[in-house]
Amino acid sequence: MTATSAPGAVDPLALLGSRPRRRAAPWTLVAASVVVAVLFAAPLAYLVIRTAGLGAAALDVLRSDDAWGPLRNTLTLAVLVSVPCAIVGTACAWLVTRTDLPGRGVWRIVLALPLVVPSYVGALALIAAFAPGGIVDGLVGFATPPEVRGLGGSVFVLVLLSYPYVYLPVAARLASLPPQLEESARSLGRGPVEVFRTVVLPQSWGAIAGGTLLVFLYAVSEFGAVSLMRYDTLTLRIEATRLFARDTSTTLSMLLAVVALTVVVVERATVRRRAGVEAVGAGRRSLQHSLGIWKLPALGMVALVTGLALVAPVVVLGQWAWRGLRGTSRFGGPGVALSELTTPLVNTAGISVVAALVTVAAVLPIAYLTVRYRSRAGGAVNAVVVGGFALPGLVIALSLVYWVLQAPGFDRLYQTYPLLVFAYAVHFGAQGLRASQEAVAGLPRRIDDAARSLGARRLRRFVTLDLPLMRPGLAAAVGLVLLACMKELPATLLLAPIGFETLAIRIWSAAENGFLARAGLASLALVAVSAALTWVLTIRRLDRLS
Repeated sequence: MTATSAPGAVDPLALLGSRPRRRAAPWTLVAASVVVAVLFAAPLAYLVIRTAGLGAAALDVLRSDDAWGPLRNTLTLAVLVSVPCAIVGTACAWLVTRTDLPGRGVWRIVLALPLVVPSYVGALALIAAFAPGGIVDGLVGFATPPEVRGLGGSVFVLVLLSYPYVYLPVAARLASLPPQLEESARSLGRGPVEVFRTVVLPQSWGAIAGGTLLVFLYAVSEFGAVSLMRYDTLTLRIEATRLFARDTSTTLSMLLAVVALTVVVVERATVRRRAGVEAVGAGRRSLQHSLGIWKLPALGMVALVTGLALVAPVVVLGQWAWRGLRGTSRFGGPGVALSELTTPLVNTAGISVVAALVTVAAVLPIAYLTVRYRSRAGGAVNAVVVGGFALPGLVIALSLVYWVLQAPGFDRLYQTYPLLVFAYAVHFGAQGLRASQEAVAGLPRRIDDAARSLGARRLRRFVTLDLPLMRPGLAAAVGLVLLACMKELPATLLLAPIGFETLAIRIWSAAENGFLARAGLASLALVAVSAALTWVLTIRRLDRLS
């Protein structure tokens, strides 16, 4: 089919090819970014010091099977998880923000919720569902239940629980894209699929790549699901050797950090080569497409993703909780009641909201530095912040304990709320940074240039112009960090004040002791409070724009 050009129509592809020249960065912005990066580099510095002290022992570990077999498994898992997540997350984001998908307001919320289900809970639910006497066995009646452990089971669980890392930033980007380029493409006779491929996808590439990077790094650092699935990765070896073979544990942690930094540098170079899109004419609602005959298949696809990623685990957890509340399960443990979740629920919501806001505020200067300005420091500070996401929470927590006990006068910070919030920020700063970078990339520079020419100072331009336009992207950043903090376990166990219990701790302790009813009830509470906070902080803001 040949498109017929309308009189005076401008090919939108011609508007996607140039990138505005970046100015030199203000020294205040560089200084703020470097200070943040130095703080975020604490775990990496800890690993460098400890690995350097090992000398030849570290080289022996790198030559052994303890390193290369788990490394190969780790990279295989990360690739097999990140590619499907990129496809599923992007497709779901486009459907709920740019089409007339039935019930898209509800789908916006539920599609983000699998991110809050702890990986070990999802893996445990999958194993229990396919076990003899489980839900799937009861429905199908397996003669021999299928083996769900190993690489396949790990990939299945992590894809279902990790695609929101792509979905949230891409949805925020699509909700904030101005409609002019798409309208121009439609006037040239291009259909919805062609418009998406030639106009929407280039403008959303940064969000897709950033979300996919987060999935890759998350899979690299994953421990809970792979341990239950019995799939040997670097994090599994690190955890298994940290008590009796610290040389091996430290060296493998350093290897994990090197892998993460390498991937971050490669991803950043790729995104910069493909960059070149600036938002124009912001302020109008994004263009909506009619699905037509594809409405039912699209609805089925979204329902299938939600059913597998959220409904199925919730059903299994609900079955455990219901049996415990009714007193019909020998796994309930004594006194299973809703009232016992009040304190962990309040603790979880409070510390996670504070950590999410602090994290996004801390990484926002780096987002500006790396997107809007020329700076030799930009690539380094970006790699330091993003690389922290690939390190296991246990390694980050141990590094912070090391530093606060080594630094005179800082030992009083051990097991305090500020140190716990700082650990969350270091561990999940990558999520806030990638979404914030995409928010900054969507700012129209011509508006900023006009305000500067009228004498508006930088702070006033940020408050009155930049911040309102960045709200969808920053909301996605807060949402990503929030959901990650709510399910974080190792750092919370090691750094939280004595007596401070979160839902993640409650879930872990109940599952560890075999009290599945307690674990199920706490997991359902975690999903419920996550849904409420995600809607308040993130989804509601996206609804106003799309």
